[in-house]
Amino acid sequence: MWGSFRMAKDKKQSRPKAETPKGFRDYFDQEVSERNEMLQKVARVYHHHGFDALETSAVENVDALGKFLPDVDRPNDGVFAWQEDDNSWLALRYDLTAPLARVYAQYRNELPNPYRRYAMGPVWRNEKPGPGRFRQFYQCDADTIGAPNVVADAEVCAMLADALEEVGIPSGDYMVRINNRKILNGVLELIGLDDQTKRLEVLRVIDKFDKVGVSGVAELLSVGRLDASGAYIDGVGLSKDQAAPVLAFLTAKGDTNEKTLLNLREVVGNSVTGSEGISELDMMAELLTIGDYSSKRVQLDPSVVRGLEYYTGPVFEAELTFEIYDTKGKKRQFGSVAGGGRYDDLVKRFTGQTIPATGVSIGVDRLMAALREKDRSRTETIGPVVVTVMDRERLNDYLSIVSELRSSGIRAEMYLGNPKNFGNQLRYADKRCSPLAIIEGSEERDKGLIQIKDLILGTQLAKNATLEEWKERPSQFTVPKKEMVSKVQEILRALKK
Repeated sequence: MWGSFRMAKDKKQSRPKAETPKGFRDYFDQEVSERNEMLQKVARVYHHHGFDALETSAVENVDALGKFLPDVDRPNDGVFAWQEDDNSWLALRYDLTAPLARVYAQYRNELPNPYRRYAMGPVWRNEKPGPGRFRQFYQCDADTIGAPNVVADAEVCAMLADALEEVGIPSGDYMVRINNRKILNGVLELIGLDDQTKRLEVLRVIDKFDKVGVSGVAELLSVGRLDASGAYIDGVGLSKDQAAPVLAFLTAKGDTNEKTLLNLREVVGNSVTGSEGISELDMMAELLTIGDYSSKRVQLDPSVVRGLEYYTGPVFEAELTFEIYDTKGKKRQFGSVAGGGRYDDLVKRFTGQTIPATGVSIGVDRLMAALREKDRSRTETIGPVVVTVMDRERLNDYLSIVSELRSSGIRAEMYLGNPKNFGNQLRYADKRCSPLAIIEGSEERDKGLIQIKDLILGTQLAKNATLEEWKERPSQFTVPKKEMVSKVQEILRALKK
């Protein structure tokens, strides 16, 4: 008998852990609602600028993703991929740009040229998760394919500025910073740095300028340096004479765009590539000025290089300049929330022909965090109006009240739990962040009245209050039933102010 009991016990299946996979997260109503509202505002700006929406498959052929991942040494290791029965490999999209390149190559004979599109949605990266670093996150992109002139780049930068202001970041609290990779390429030509691997290392070092400063970049360009943890980071190996023009390029930003361009011309000397980049940067600055995008919104900044190797011309970032407090209580600027640039060789992988393209990507989670820091996004969710149930035999009456509210455009629901304990209904309304509770007992019904309970005090709700105690609260009042909708609408309008 003991053996039989033991066997039965061994066969009992263990329960799975109820936990989110490492590197992923769950989004609840408030976050989802705020994100959707923000993305709708961004979409309106993009649409206003003439861009069309595009929603691509979440899955791509691994070959379509190519080598254009941040770590070019292991191009396919950063994706969630699997092999099909026919030995082909598929992967969850790593970003929204590679799918666009595939779509354009696939449908280019049917699409307008140039083709302007925006896309919003989740992307997945098979990377080691860390604080604020997730394996799934949202991106919001806008790109133009088929326009070789930097007018398209200027348009994207202007549109990015408009989008930030539309979602609640005012002029003065952000800066769109612009540079051109051709200028740096010209500098690297001047110092004789032809090795592509070394050039990419230089890009990555310059990209750390905001964190390590000029002296830190100088060390990383040459012999290396100790980081904050005490670990030694190898340098690129440039000589002092080679590093000097790179540092001059990096620090060429002047008080005005004109001064910045003058400094850059001195740095690139007679480099044809560098001079071409400066001319493009000059044209972008002029176009943005004509469009009323002043230096308070958009500036030329040579320190912006972007770490990815596929950028071929203008590059840009949107940086939020207002101060926040970090986890140690120290003030710091919020930092970058968007970035992009020109990538004229990406579609070429599919077509064999160089197809000009430029675009920008907004880090949705970063921008949402910024809006919360600025307190420009609602800190509390307003849930549905809850119609309480006083008599389980009158469910049809309560459903009728819910229908009347919904028909008038009011978000509402009927309490579906056990109505016996009225306090539980109020606690439920509290968890739902309900602004109002509708109460209709037999006495109110006979008199044609409705009680409306204002619940906006939220945390001050009496969790163990009885019905009598609730009636004594001044925020509970009675109105004729025929006035219920108008009164609820009046209260809700006041809450939105």
